[in-house]
Amino acid sequence: MKLLLVCCFSLALSAAFAQPGMDTLGVPQTTDFLIDGKGSAPAWNKTAWTALTQLDEGVSGYTSQFKILYSATGIYVLFHGIDKKITSNYLNDFDDMYNADVFEVFFHPEPARHLYFEYEINAFGKELVLLIPNHNGKIMGWRPWHYEGDRLVKHKVYVERDAAGMKSWTAECFFPYKLLEPLENTPPVKGSVWNANFCRLDYDAGKMIKWSWSPISVTFHEFAKFRAIRFL
Repeated sequence: MKLLLVCCFSLALSAAFAQPGMDTLGVPQTTDFLIDGKGSAPAWNKTAWTALTQLDEGVSGYTSQFKILYSATGIYVLFHGIDKKITSNYLNDFDDMYNADVFEVFFHPEPARHLYFEYEINAFGKELVLLIPNHNGKIMGWRPWHYEGDRLVKHKVYVERDAAGMKSWTAECFFPYKLLEPLENTPPVKGSVWNANFCRLDYDAGKMIKWSWSPISVTFHEFAKFRAIRFL
């Protein structure tokens, strides 16, 4: 009886956080492909751009958007953002890159657990990879152990410039399921529903300006507000 109650409680929590419906984003399936940082692969034509919402004032015209696909081995994410300059001095992986311009990905495969994956990438191609236990707002990020081989995130960036200067930057990433194995409800199968968020930070105005897919209010770590994605 106790086991039954625990299972029912867990399912109730999952339903409370991840409810497929009008706001659920469908994730098309694809065969694996090579990334180039520009999103040139024909596979990206399977899905449309999804806009990020700018949450703070300070810049205008900085359109930000993303795409997502999945394969038998991992998940592909493509970001694109209008930008006039790279405001960042972070030239090493695992730096505190959230203090400068970045794109961010959050995967929360089992919403009943306060544990999710966070990834940040900047325009120099540097990355921050974390597993986040978030208990009562206490965020303690853990770096992956033996982050190498088939556990590495494949990533490339492309900065678009013309005679007038910088126009935009794009980040293309592949997240192998082997890296996400510590999380429950992985790898996804057809019909799987995860919670997720896709974000951007920019500091061109001299302060943090946020963009987010999910309707967060203060911090990207408001995981209860992450939105649902369904693997098609």
